[in-house]
Amino acid sequence: QVQLVESGGGLVQPGGSLRLSCVVSGTIFSTYAMGWYRQTPGKQRELVADIISGGGSRTNYADSVKGRFAISRDNAKNTVYLQMSSLKPEDTAVYYCNAGKYRGSAYYPYHDMWGQGTQVTVSS
Repeated sequence: QVQLVESGGGLVQPGGSLRLSCVVSGTIFSTYAMGWYRQTPGKQRELVADIISGGGSRTNYADSVKGRFAISRDNAKNTVYLQMSSLKPEDTAVYYCNAGKYRGSAYYPYHDMWGQGTQVTVSS
């Protein structure tokens, strides 16, 4: 059974930092591209960052987080991270990790490979 478990969310002040983690089990983690999404009430889930499978370092970011967020992976630990810095109130959301693949240059999520989400709240 494939499981994705996020952690690291919480309450942080504007300008602060958080690091989210997502541990994947039940499958060969290194073979999947990975993505971080976020969602706020009443809105569609938004792709925030993605990273290529294997040992590559190719990454992509939404314009809204470029220069502030960094995605990385540790295949030995079956874990993908999202380092978030210079956080803004508009970053408040539930953050989800996903396993997927690339279609050309675009990240494609596998619809049955989601974590349960972790809440990030940016507020003073």
